[in-house]
Amino acid sequence: MARKKAEEPHANHERWLVSYADFITLLFAFFVVMFASSQADKTKAQAMSEAVRDAFEKGHFATTVTAIMGGAVDEHGKGNGQMKGPGGAQKPSSDDKTHEVELMPSLDKLSKDLEKEIKEGKIQLNLEPRGLVVTLKEAAFFPSGEDAVMPAAYSSLARIAGVVRELPNPVRLEGHTDSVPIHTARFRSNWELSSARGISIMLLFTERYEIPEKRIAVTGYADTCPVASNETEEGRAKNRRVDILIMSNRAMISMPKAPEAQAVKSAAAKSGKS
Repeated sequence: MARKKAEEPHANHERWLVSYADFITLLFAFFVVMFASSQADKTKAQAMSEAVRDAFEKGHFATTVTAIMGGAVDEHGKGNGQMKGPGGAQKPSSDDKTHEVELMPSLDKLSKDLEKEIKEGKIQLNLEPRGLVVTLKEAAFFPSGEDAVMPAAYSSLARIAGVVRELPNPVRLEGHTDSVPIHTARFRSNWELSSARGISIMLLFTERYEIPEKRIAVTGYADTCPVASNETEEGRAKNRRVDILIMSNRAMISMPKAPEAQAVKSAAAKSGKS
């Protein structure tokens, strides 16, 4: 009787799936680590890194990563990754509207007090996250190429100063020019002109309208921050301006802090002994 031919072992054609799954797992881990390293909150990034390592060691990688990324199921058994994850949908912070609340009364008052100038295009008001911006157009406040404020503009500046004086907020005076170079006996560049115009407004505020100097900063931007194209005369006219920025509480966070008086005295005393 002929012996039956031994059955050949069944070939496993799906072994490649094991290597593929390992590759996908490592690739996913790589992106998780990259995501963690990009987080501004270092504490959360460290926690995420430790969670991934712990998941590898204990064998529940997928579950842990899903929870970290905000994809864990909720009480209804549905995924909520778009709501909980760091990259998911976020509710708008109440801080985003804070500047509107704190400076809205000042905007309303200036809108009424400067109604004529606004209609004539001499002044523009804008409420931004960094604060309330009062834009003074060059043609209404300065002669061309000069930094002396025209006397006819004093009345408008007095009303602006009245609002500024009632607020505790710091004020920044930002000078701007168009891109046409200037080189005169007084100003060698647009940097000097833009800074000088900011200083002129500062001197009026401090000397004429009695606003404390410590509340004011002056910045010259020359032609680096245009609001319109410098290719046309109309655009260049819009770019020649001085912005009076009444800073919001949000913007004040980044302001340099003056040292405490006692610290200054201590430092002076130490330098005197040495």
